[in-house]
Amino acid sequence: MDYQQAWKHLDSLLFFKIKLGLDSMERFLGRLGDPQRRLRFIHVAGTNGKGSVAAALLSVLAGAGYRVGLYTSPHLSCVRERFRINNDFIPEADFARQATAIHAVLDGEQITYFEFTTALALLWFAAAEVDVAIMEVGMGGRLDATNVITPLAGVITNVSLDHQAYLGDTLAAVAAEKAGIIKPGVPMVSGAAADDSRRVVEERCRELAAPLYLLGRDFSWQAAGETAGADADRAQSPSARSWTYRGLHGAIEGLNSPLRGSYQRDNLSLALATLELLATSLPVGEQDIRAGLAAVSWPGRLELLELSREEQGGRRRVLLDGAHNPAGVAALVAALEADFTYRRLVMIWASMADKDVAAGLNLIAPLCDTLILTRPESERSATPAEMRRLLAPEGRVRVLEAADPLAALDLAWRLSSAEDLVAVAGSLYLVGAARRILLGELVAAVPRPEKEDRS
Repeated sequence: MDYQQAWKHLDSLLFFKIKLGLDSMERFLGRLGDPQRRLRFIHVAGTNGKGSVAAALLSVLAGAGYRVGLYTSPHLSCVRERFRINNDFIPEADFARQATAIHAVLDGEQITYFEFTTALALLWFAAAEVDVAIMEVGMGGRLDATNVITPLAGVITNVSLDHQAYLGDTLAAVAAEKAGIIKPGVPMVSGAAADDSRRVVEERCRELAAPLYLLGRDFSWQAAGETAGADADRAQSPSARSWTYRGLHGAIEGLNSPLRGSYQRDNLSLALATLELLATSLPVGEQDIRAGLAAVSWPGRLELLELSREEQGGRRRVLLDGAHNPAGVAALVAALEADFTYRRLVMIWASMADKDVAAGLNLIAPLCDTLILTRPESERSATPAEMRRLLAPEGRVRVLEAADPLAALDLAWRLSSAEDLVAVAGSLYLVGAARRILLGELVAAVPRPEKEDRS
C-alpha cells in the first residue's frame, strides 16, 4: 500500500466500534514479532493532562540527546500527528510501510482503529530503535490497547468522570480502570486528588508492590512568592511567572514553560518526578530540564494565536483549548479568569453528543459575552440546537449558532475587536478544524479522507 491507500484502509476501521480487551491485541502483536518486547516505555494514563505530560517528557529527553518515540491520541487534523520520534512526525513512507505489514498479517481479520494505530506505533518505534517510547493511554487503562507494555515507570495524571459508558460512573470505578496500567514493582507517579480515586490507586500499588509518588505529598511546585504545595492559590499565580519544582531529591528554581494555565505546572511536575525515577536508566541534567520545559509544545491546549484573516481583516487573539469534559472545562474557566485579560469573550463551542454536554456548557457560558454554538464534521457531535436547549437561562450571554467551524470563525471575527478574546473549545474535533483553517496542518498537507477518528 502507498500512503493514501494505507490511510483509507485505516479510515475504514471506523466502522468497527471501540473494543476494550488485551487478549486479541497480544495475539496480534505476537504475529508481528512482539515489537513491544524490544522497547523501553513510559506509560501515561489519566483523565486530563496526559498529552501535556507526554509532550514534556519528550521535550526534555529529546533535548538531552535521546531518541524518543511519542504515541498520543487523539489527533487534531491528521493521523500522522499521533506518531513522533523527537520532533519529527512519522513520514508518509514509514506510515505506509508499517501499515502494509499490519494489513498483511491481519489477512482479512478485523481490528479497531486504535488497535491498528497502536500496533503501527510499536512497529515504527522498534524499527527505529528508539531509546524509550512514551505511550499515552487512549481510554481508561486496564483494557486499553497500549496496556500490553511493561514500562520503566507509569503516570496517572488525575481522575475525573469521562467516557462513563465504558469506564463507569463513579470516581472509584474510573480510577480502577486507570489503575489497570500499574504493573508489579513498576514505580508510579500520580496527581490523583485526595478522594476515592487516590484511594483506589494507592490500594492497587500496595497490592502490586509498585512504589507510588504523589503530587502534593512527595513532590510539589510553587510559583514565585507563593507558599509551596500542590493546593496553592493558582488564581494568584499567572502562568507567565517562573516557578520552583520541589522534587523527590531536591528543588529546581526559576523554571519556565510556554504551556499556559497554572494547572500545567501539575502536569510538568508529574513529568519531572517521572524523570527523577528514571535517573539511572535515562539520566538528564538540570540544564536539559530547563531547556526542555522552555521548549515544550502541545498545540490546541490553551494555545494562544495572534493573527489576521485576509478575508475578514483585523487582528485577533484566538485561544484554542481542547477542554471537553467537566474537569477540563473547569480548568479552562480558571485559566480564563486568572491568566488572560480581554474586554469581551467570544466563545466558539462544540461538543460530542456522548460527553456531558450540559455540564461543560453551563460551566463556560457565564464567562462569555457571546457564545457561538457550532458542529464540527462528525456524526457524533451535538447540534447547535441540541446544545442550546441544554443551556441554563441565558442571562447576559448572547447565544448564536453557526453551521460549521468556518462559519463560526467568520461570525466571531465580525463580532469581536482586537481588545477581545476569541476562544475555541469544547471538542478536539472543533479545535482541530479551527486550527487547520487558521494555520494549516501541523504536518505536511495531504489530501484528507472524508472521516477520521479522534478516539
